[in-house]
Amino acid sequence: MEAFVRLEGVAAALPMANVDTDMIIPKQFLKTIRRTGLGQYLFHERRCTENGAEIDSFVLNRPPWRDAEILIAGTNFGCGSSREHAPWALADFGIRCVVAPSFADIFFNNSAKNGILLIALPEADVETLMQDAGAPESARMTVDLQDRTITRANGAVVSFTIDDHRRHCLLNGLDDIGLTLERTAAIEAYEARAADSRAWLAPGARA
Repeated sequence: MEAFVRLEGVAAALPMANVDTDMIIPKQFLKTIRRTGLGQYLFHERRCTENGAEIDSFVLNRPPWRDAEILIAGTNFGCGSSREHAPWALADFGIRCVVAPSFADIFFNNSAKNGILLIALPEADVETLMQDAGAPESARMTVDLQDRTITRANGAVVSFTIDDHRRHCLLNGLDDIGLTLERTAAIEAYEARAADSRAWLAPGARA
């Protein structure tokens, strides 16, 4: 997966609590197992009418937020079913970071495994960033995972915490497969030792 080190981009404000995964990516778009192409359906029932026309009032349909890479949201973001299509849709749209007071656990883990940085902050800090994101002139901010900081448009810095293991994986672009491949040498050494100690299991050993 793509590594997350430092992101400078536009933040969009979504001042809603309990945004569930069905709102993020409605159920009718779950037929695919491909990670690409889902961005067009992100928040589909909020972004589009029944006829597929864009709803001008929705934040991601308006400049500069059409190009948002950061989302500032309300508490309990990502609740509901555990569909992995939700982080796929966010990532495919271009959202690399979501900031909220809290997240649903399964969504939190799924997002990290898909290269999306989720940052939980006190509600007061989220509200400040929400206000910044609501105005075009202050919507651009920088998220630095190395330093664990968010720098606002006015230069003010908000610090955040993150689990060391999750941070390591995001900084190095490691999903579960990538973590396993990091140990390729140790795995191959174990397999060689196992083969030597169990020679009787080798093909043709009983011949």
